[in-house]
Amino acid sequence: MTNALDDFLALSRQHPWYLSPSVYSLPCGTAAQIWDTGVLCLEPGNPAGRDLIISCGIHGNETAPIELCEALLHRLISGELTCRQRVLFIFGNPAAMNAAVRELDENLNRLFSGAHAEGNEVNQERKRAALLESYVTRFFSVREHAERLHYDLHTAIRPSQREKFAVYPYLHGAPYSRAQLALLQAAGINTVLLAHEPTTTFSYFSAHRFNAHAFTLELGKVMPFGDNDLTRLTALNQCLEALISEPGWQPPPLTPEHLDVFAVSQEIVKNTDDFALCFNNDVSNFTEFEQGVLLATDQQQQWHVQQEREAVVFPNAGVACGQRAALMVVPVSSFTLPLR
Repeated sequence: MTNALDDFLALSRQHPWYLSPSVYSLPCGTAAQIWDTGVLCLEPGNPAGRDLIISCGIHGNETAPIELCEALLHRLISGELTCRQRVLFIFGNPAAMNAAVRELDENLNRLFSGAHAEGNEVNQERKRAALLESYVTRFFSVREHAERLHYDLHTAIRPSQREKFAVYPYLHGAPYSRAQLALLQAAGINTVLLAHEPTTTFSYFSAHRFNAHAFTLELGKVMPFGDNDLTRLTALNQCLEALISEPGWQPPPLTPEHLDVFAVSQEIVKNTDDFALCFNNDVSNFTEFEQGVLLATDQQQQWHVQQEREAVVFPNAGVACGQRAALMVVPVSSFTLPLR
């Protein structure tokens, strides 16, 4: 096996901003194409009907998904697992991985759908977002009628009362996918948060621009490299392996009664450096607050719980001004979701 593919992640981290394109042959006629640092496309000789993007490391310190993807890629490169679908692996921010930080200059997951070109700011993460958009475009543009999938794997800054959950990008009124919700369940993800508006996240870019089934998957809490218990992601790994190696694979049918769905009730946005959250820093995702509780302040502005009970997701007072500092969510019935 070629040295370049023996440890693609290590090679990418040695060259965090650029890696020369190259092509290698894998078992069973699959071409492994290095497009750039952290970007590797697997092209079987006769691919089945799914085009699958698996991305991780958009935030450099979210290591469990990086380790999962590294192990999955190693099995494909070694021939232990046969590649039957077109697959694009993306390790998003190798430089941030090297520094063991979430971001270097700017949150990469707020720079898609053209946000990287807004304003006068220029940095490596903006350049990287533009490149990643171009690679997704290149990948999905090869086939018009393939089923397009994009799973963007993350871990959360805080612990969560629901260890694993998916963010379903805003679909502009289109129904949700019954098959994809069933796949999430098979992957051990039984909580889904429905996005309420367009965003500049990676998964929304794929969903909106290419009509892909795309999700942000939160898979536990941020841990250093080597400290993750990947057995907690066994179900997800098995689903990804089946998607890649078994052309006709389908998950078991959806069981709506076992699916917990949340909708956004309000968004808390940090507008100035005076912003503060009015609860402890160790509050976990999906912690509930009763109606009337003060959640955050920003100079003269205040946010309170508006409904009988609301739960907080993604609280982070350290975001840049103008960005979301928390979402408040409420449960909705999975039986009332418009599905296709």
